[in-house]
Amino acid sequence: MLDGVKHIILILSGKGGVGKSTISTQLALTMKEKGLKVGLLDIDLCGPSVPYLLELEGKDVHQSEGGWVPVYADNEKRLSVMSIGFLLNNRNASVVWRGPKKTAMVKQFLTDVCWGNLDFLIIDTPPGTSDEHITIMENLKDVKCDGAVIVTTPQQVSIEDVRKEITFCKKTGISVLGLIENMSGFVCPTCKECTNIFSTGGGKSLAELVNVPLLGTLPIDPRIGKLGAKPCITEFPDSSSAKVFEEIVDALNIPRD
Repeated sequence: MLDGVKHIILILSGKGGVGKSTISTQLALTMKEKGLKVGLLDIDLCGPSVPYLLELEGKDVHQSEGGWVPVYADNEKRLSVMSIGFLLNNRNASVVWRGPKKTAMVKQFLTDVCWGNLDFLIIDTPPGTSDEHITIMENLKDVKCDGAVIVTTPQQVSIEDVRKEITFCKKTGISVLGLIENMSGFVCPTCKECTNIFSTGGGKSLAELVNVPLLGTLPIDPRIGKLGAKPCITEFPDSSSAKVFEEIVDALNIPRD
């Protein structure tokens, strides 16, 4: 139930492996640190990684009269999380479902979770444009969705897939809030020099080409994936990643009602 949710943001990517779930979790944690009440919905049915990233594996989801009660990632209950990962027996269990069953589960995630009052709901979606995405769009027709943030990496193949994602958003009427270029160079922990392992500037050039904002460029930082439910803006406040996540939240600039 989304009646008490003020703002909804989709996190999309044209291909897998670009760090979309890590960005979703750190974006949610950054918003929480800024005093917002946030929900994180992991709707990647075949690769649910949010429970692992937030160290919530093994947590139980309970049913109430109004639907599923999400799992809270903090004692203050300012970050609530829902994922199919909570419904599986273990991390290695796979979801081997045909399209109709996936569609039904996505619909249930969007309509039967008791989120309560939230400032933001961040929806971490599967990569590409599939049945799950179409179901998301259909179920958000009557709900105010602010738009999508699209995650890419600097390589040309990822940039090309992002073009398709932007086309999908246009066809389904979803606003593109901006692009995030992830894995944009590796910062040496000793000398702090940034080395562009892949190509560079792809996100910026694509953003200019399709006329959408480039929200930020994030370097490869192995420390970020090991933070669990800790935000990088408090654990590594002087890192370039922390600065970029704060800039991204500020750049979204969605006023609170």
